[in-house]
Amino acid sequence: MTTTRRLVLGLTGLLLTTAACSGPSTTTTAAAVGTAAAEQSKVLLLGDSIAVGQALPLAAAFAAGGVDFQSIAAEGGGNVVGPASDERWKELPGHISAAKPSVVVYQITTYDWGSEPEQQAAYEKLLNTVTGAGAKLVFVTMPPIRPGDFYQPHMAELARTPDVARTVAARSSGQAVVLDAGEVWGTTYQQTKDGKADRSADGIHTCPQGAARFTGWLLTQLAKVLPGFTPPAAETWANTGWSADKHFKGC
Repeated sequence: MTTTRRLVLGLTGLLLTTAACSGPSTTTTAAAVGTAAAEQSKVLLLGDSIAVGQALPLAAAFAAGGVDFQSIAAEGGGNVVGPASDERWKELPGHISAAKPSVVVYQITTYDWGSEPEQQAAYEKLLNTVTGAGAKLVFVTMPPIRPGDFYQPHMAELARTPDVARTVAARSSGQAVVLDAGEVWGTTYQQTKDGKADRSADGIHTCPQGAARFTGWLLTQLAKVLPGFTPPAAETWANTGWSADKHFKGC
């Protein structure tokens, strides 16, 4: 048994224990969970390489919950403002429209650099693009990072992105929300949690345990946005093989 597989097995037990303590269990099968949502809902994920890793358990979880899921998160990019975003915008509207999503999740990226007006204009453009495709927009704050020389000059810009996103959401007439992932990660980078690797040693990415914790949290939050969606039990997705993916390094 691999180390990553043991980590996810442990997390599965933790999530199941938490669920058991929070209320009575249901006899609904995984195939039946989210049936109403499955007929009409699709989640599209946008983000950088952090989101690429998180897309792995999310794909397994949404499949278990009966909701279509697609990720167009990108290694070394995925941002709607900042470096190379002009090139990305040439293709992004078409990608969003072609996906036919009901909800677009944009995890704010580590490349969302720029002035406050530039960030706000980009987030407003994303909102207009998403709503134009008939979907709602969910901003998710990025996990705290341990910046090296590459990121350090841009930390002030990244620090204000949640407030910029909240400003855009507040003016969206209910078409956008902002989810604070600090509920998962805390306010500072922490490599381990409960004695196990939670974040990569590179100071940026997540390990399987962290990605799974994030998935459990996001599923709960999206249940408020996706009509008819009930988050599937952790045992249906947490140990389905995704944790062995080569994306997870430094764990």
